[in-house]
Amino acid sequence: MNARFIREIRASMPRSTPLLAAVATTLLLGACATPASSSRAGTGSVQVDVPAVAHPAGETPQWWYRSGAARAAGSGAMEGRAKNVILFLGDGMSLTTVAAARIFEGQRNGNPGEENLLSWERFPATAFSKTYNTDSQTPDSAGTMTAITTGVKTHMGAIGVSAGSRSDCADSLGKGLLTWLQLADSAGMATGVVSTARLTHATPAATYAHAPERNWESDADLPEAAKAAGCQDIAQQLLSTSRYGRGPLVALGGGRAQFTTVEETDPEYDDKVGLRLDGRSLVGEWKQAHPQGAYVWNARQLQAAASAPAILGLFEPDHMRYEAERREDPSGEPSLAELTRAAIANLSRHKEGYVLMVEGARIDHANHSGNAYRALSDTVALSDAVRAAAEATSDQDTLIIVTADHSHTLNFVGYPARGNPILGKVKDKGGEDGAGALDLARDGTGLPYTTLSYANGPGFTGASNQQPAGPKTYPHAPSSFDPVKGRPDLTHVDTEHRDYMQEALVPMKSESHGGEDVGIWARGPGSRAVRGTMEQNAIYHMIVQATPRLRERLCQAGTCDAHGVPVELPTPKAFERTVE
Repeated sequence: MNARFIREIRASMPRSTPLLAAVATTLLLGACATPASSSRAGTGSVQVDVPAVAHPAGETPQWWYRSGAARAAGSGAMEGRAKNVILFLGDGMSLTTVAAARIFEGQRNGNPGEENLLSWERFPATAFSKTYNTDSQTPDSAGTMTAITTGVKTHMGAIGVSAGSRSDCADSLGKGLLTWLQLADSAGMATGVVSTARLTHATPAATYAHAPERNWESDADLPEAAKAAGCQDIAQQLLSTSRYGRGPLVALGGGRAQFTTVEETDPEYDDKVGLRLDGRSLVGEWKQAHPQGAYVWNARQLQAAASAPAILGLFEPDHMRYEAERREDPSGEPSLAELTRAAIANLSRHKEGYVLMVEGARIDHANHSGNAYRALSDTVALSDAVRAAAEATSDQDTLIIVTADHSHTLNFVGYPARGNPILGKVKDKGGEDGAGALDLARDGTGLPYTTLSYANGPGFTGASNQQPAGPKTYPHAPSSFDPVKGRPDLTHVDTEHRDYMQEALVPMKSESHGGEDVGIWARGPGSRAVRGTMEQNAIYHMIVQATPRLRERLCQAGTCDAHGVPVELPTPKAFERTVE
């Protein structure tokens, strides 16, 4: 809009309306004065300009942050008025895993299965997430979760730092990124982390820690060079993240060994001790920092700690058990739904609102092991947890987002008849033509095959250094394989057994991640912005823009544009509390 255009509009107005002309001129001049960085484009939508860059060389942390902000604001996330946010992360929960799990749950309930929906599949908003890391088409959990928690894509293996060298501690020290959990803590909100993995594992760690290498979980894992350069192990960062406020008031998961010393006997297994070599009992330090808080390690203790102001729950020395094995725990291990209910009950007591991350971690581990039964049962357990959260909250004030960090190589193939057991062998009526009687489907050599299989992994049917040729039984993590000629005859093999490992085409000790998009499902304030295909880092921006308390805290730090959109990469130091 230019001066000549304004003069033409003035000339077209009647001389008897000077006030109208003045108002129109003021509005037009105001429109001209709107910063080029952003402008309104329809109700609820704010357009943020993003500079064009050469990919991947031009993708700086600031560019990733601004481009994610533009995607969220352009979709209307700024309309959100969420008081609370719960992010559910199904680790490795590919769309194939979701589809198979919905059928698995439906059939377990006595139905054909295909008509079933997992809890989040009833949410009104859906989208796809592009999951690649800055240095890899197929990503890992650290880089992907860092994108979700900080708004910046980064390298494979990175925890809360922008892209750099995975082994270079000194380089990473200047690349720390503010997570939305730390942002919420700084804004006075209550925060929580729940996972069925070790709390120091990639996904939960990316909510509070900063390290270029995801494997630096305890001081025993940290190289001497990294220690000398000033890096801290991930476990101790769970405690030191309280510099932003109070730290997580709820932290529930596995990984006791990362928080206890080699001189401390595990409370549940008297033949195990902790892993720390520095003499620091982080459980003891947490108790000192939270004198009224509760440290728990079994389901009964968690239930008794319901009224505690803060809870640290470490339910296994390593990862928590698979859902299929949970009831075999001698001390009683809570389900993911029970952990979720406990976290929400605790955090919802805070009138300022809360943010909570809940991870169904072992979906990923089961897929890596080539065992669909455990992958699907843990996906159903995540669905139970999401349902529990939906029942315990209101979609009027709580934004719930369900997504995955990356995919896997699980395949759903053949032409199985409606209601065919999802873990079973394919039975069809003559394949795609459907011209025959219902019977076992046969491959080109006349052998039956299963509906689910993996593109690679330890389910390869050749002989390994651990098991003979033929179908493999969980657990199986070999270091060598022999070539195989043909496929095994599965006619009399129970492929629905929980320890059956689906066949894999390419032999690998551990099945790999997949690089395709994963799903996003959402409900609550701001969820309408979740649509289309988006870069994974935009999820962070959906959360902060839809939550007034989060975006106001960012604006206080000077990171927002004229429309209140947080577009500048925040400096973590600026959000730390002042120590008097």
